[in-house]
Amino acid sequence: MNFVHGLQYATRNCVFFRLNLLTNWRKCHALAETSLDCHQARINHMVNKYQGLRVDQCDGLTSLPGNLNFYRTSNNKRTGYPSRIKSKDIWLITGKCTAWRDSFSRQKLIEEVAVVPALSVLHPVNCFPTRDIRSFHTSPCLQAAPIPLLLIILKPVQKLLAIIVGRGIRKWWRALPPNKKELFKESVRKNKWKLFLGLSSFGLLFVVFYFTHLEVSPITGRTKLLLLGKEHFSLLSELECQAWMEEYKNDMLTENDAQYLTIKEVFYHLIECNKDIPGISEVNWIIHVVDSPDVNAFVLPNGHVFVFTGLISMSDIHQLSFILGHEIAHAVLEHAAEKASVVHLLDFLGLIFLTMIWAVCPRDSLAILGQWLQSKLQEYLFSRPYSRTLEAEADKIGLQIAAKACVDVRASMVFWQQMELADSLSGHPKLPEWLSTHPSHGNRVENLDRLIPEALRIREICNCPPLSGPDPRLLFKLTMKHFLEESEKEDPNSTVKKQEVDTLPVQKQKQIPLT
Repeated sequence: MNFVHGLQYATRNCVFFRLNLLTNWRKCHALAETSLDCHQARINHMVNKYQGLRVDQCDGLTSLPGNLNFYRTSNNKRTGYPSRIKSKDIWLITGKCTAWRDSFSRQKLIEEVAVVPALSVLHPVNCFPTRDIRSFHTSPCLQAAPIPLLLIILKPVQKLLAIIVGRGIRKWWRALPPNKKELFKESVRKNKWKLFLGLSSFGLLFVVFYFTHLEVSPITGRTKLLLLGKEHFSLLSELECQAWMEEYKNDMLTENDAQYLTIKEVFYHLIECNKDIPGISEVNWIIHVVDSPDVNAFVLPNGHVFVFTGLISMSDIHQLSFILGHEIAHAVLEHAAEKASVVHLLDFLGLIFLTMIWAVCPRDSLAILGQWLQSKLQEYLFSRPYSRTLEAEADKIGLQIAAKACVDVRASMVFWQQMELADSLSGHPKLPEWLSTHPSHGNRVENLDRLIPEALRIREICNCPPLSGPDPRLLFKLTMKHFLEESEKEDPNSTVKKQEVDTLPVQKQKQIPLT
């Protein structure tokens, strides 16, 4: 669910992949310009080399009716799902997406090779004059890519530069004679207002830069920081998608698998019922189901959703709908771009403190310790709390997405109760929330408990059928009591587990009557 960790994994392959493509292009371009004795070259070789500059192609993109290509209709008739899922048209589009666009149009390519006679489909043209090869100018493609990649590549370089500068300042100050140190201090006192003006100007520029990169979310109305443009961030998304696809290529379920079809049906039902949400129809959603016992799911900013089969076995259809709604919320709210922007901003400010640490600390060992403390404080005081805030926001919007699809939103709280119980039974240590990038299961239960009444009102506004059957929260509590009673008969030492389960917060039945 975390995009930033995926960027670190994708960088390992994407940098060398880019350099290899650039080397191959230069070889081809140099060959075309230096072969003065040969007046002909193969057009197919040149075109294929040029097309090799593109990053990747994704087949089978899934979209909504906003796309004006062919479509097919399928009826959702899976039993046990809310009634509104029946007779829903699911629109699919198959196409190709590229991270970089060609710098010249295909019409220009046709005009360049039109001078060659006898052009045919069955027998393509094999050559054309060298001067026509030189007319292909591909430099814009080479200039369009490095911006997001440089942010990743230069990140460790910036830290190293800050360390070198800070250490150099310390050595320079130590090497100064006492009289020059006094002269320097006196110069600083005389020019203190100039220094103050310079620092104030820098701070003003930083404030202007910060506020000019703020945007208001059309869904939540919350102001957020976005430093990277969508076109640059989409390139990083494609690179990360390639990395995940390479890792799970042997574990992907086919599109005919029953579990894949179940997730697909639930997912596109949610999309169909939430077309009014800004941006949800503009994303090309693609589902990947990974055969793994892990209880996990995550979404990439480009619309690729990865769901693990362990999540399917852990949840029912309503709980699965809430989890998928949570992932949809991450994508439409652009949480990945927002979090990456905050991380880049914190890293920039951290460079200033890092330089000061290495300049002030008298020994390198103390500077290394100070650098470690600075990185941990930045992570646990800013990065992880911000990540937990985004997760809570995705829970809220995801619950509303599920409610508009006529899902039993009361089951969302039960899912996290089950996760908390599973962790306690498996013996996993319960870490404090401030060490995690996600809220604790207990806090998520409490948060959803407050949001469920509003989600139920959204169901009523959407004219959803009344909820049938008992409240799943009450069923879970009764089931746990029965389970603990049975376990006490077998193991008297299970009283501790009973106390832990009884402390789970449960919605009061007076607020939401059974239907």
